[in-house]
Amino acid sequence: MPAAGGPVNPTGSETTLEARGLSIRFQGRGGPVARAVDGVDLSIAAGEILALVGESGSGKTTLARALLGLEKPAAGDVLLDGQPLDRSAQGLRAFRRRVQLVLQDPAGALNPRHTVYESVAEGIRLHRLDAHDPEGRNEADLVAAALSSAGLRPPERLFLRYPHELSGGQRQRVLIAGALAMAPQLLVADEPVSSLDASIRGEILALLLQLRRDLGLGVLVVTHDLGLAWNIADRIAVMYLGRVVEAGPTEEVLRDPQHPYTKALLSVVPEINHVTPVVLTGEVPDPTRIPDGCRFHPRCPALADGSAEDAGVGGDCRTSALPILSAGEGHHTACHLVAARSGSRS
Repeated sequence: MPAAGGPVNPTGSETTLEARGLSIRFQGRGGPVARAVDGVDLSIAAGEILALVGESGSGKTTLARALLGLEKPAAGDVLLDGQPLDRSAQGLRAFRRRVQLVLQDPAGALNPRHTVYESVAEGIRLHRLDAHDPEGRNEADLVAAALSSAGLRPPERLFLRYPHELSGGQRQRVLIAGALAMAPQLLVADEPVSSLDASIRGEILALLLQLRRDLGLGVLVVTHDLGLAWNIADRIAVMYLGRVVEAGPTEEVLRDPQHPYTKALLSVVPEINHVTPVVLTGEVPDPTRIPDGCRFHPRCPALADGSAEDAGVGGDCRTSALPILSAGEGHHTACHLVAARSGSRS
């Protein structure tokens, strides 16, 4: 079930990270332009957990990198607290203290020659956090506090260990501790449990919920797994071929999915048994050749079974582009068929 009690924010912070009309494009030497992210509105605030869901190739990791300032947009903006991201070296340095990344592969992300202490202390040293700590803590105190917050206790027992001496779950917690050492308001977690055994996944998800509850952190979880989103997220945004196609409160989206793509993703989630199984044909199209009309239409079951034609929107599905989905409150869907059934094209 979604996180009990909804978003909380004991710090009172209103930190919000937003994408507005964001587009990211890639081009090889003389080759076609790939529209990896093609117009996205999205927001994540301190105190809430948002799951960004989609198949491989949907653009979700590229969007996450853009939100972190790691990809420069071709159009649109990334904003923090309503202000466009300052892309100067000093601006990005300040930004990355407030918004931290947790990678999906701790074995690859942690330097095998660095001890746990050195891995967590790296950011503290880079930002000289011990020199500015309001409680007067030194570097070792800050490392110990970060490891404790990540559930590694007593932290001193791990200071001199190397990554190969840790379990997969411990390595993931060390990555999270390195992010927490910066005292951020927001975390971006890219497939945070995909490389872990099933027995450890629940522990890491519970940790993220605890960090939201105790520290007021906002967490953007990038995942292909709607079952994970069902267990942790307050809100869900479903991506397909560079666009968000459905978004809203987790309970609403997963109990009453509107977009055919969301229904297909849900139909293979073991935890959810109220959706008729749907098998999608084909693969996500090449982002250099995005289809006309609704970009999902070549794979859409509603076109295949005649539902869209019966509703009088088959032609629109094939030829009429849909607007960027609203990032506002409520349950939103970018689908001609849904619009027709609701009697509105807005």
